[in-house]
Amino acid sequence: QPQALEVLDESEQHRGHGGWREGGETHFRVRMTARAFDGQSRVASQRAVNKVLAEELAGPVHALALELRGAEA
Repeated sequence: QPQALEVLDESEQHRGHGGWREGGETHFRVRMTARAFDGQSRVASQRAVNKVLAEELAGPVHALALELRGAEA
């Protein structure tokens, strides 16, 4: 369970770029604070999130920007 979670659809900022399509939901930014990230490297935290979202990343989502923090940060 994250202590804080913010998901932003930034698709409109990428209009006309690769991966963009009408209707959006192609480019996202996720800001999350979670105890699960405590003591993990940035890369390990990103890999954990990418693993959970693998199906979405293989299909409709073109780009995902991650801003991840441990709860102790």
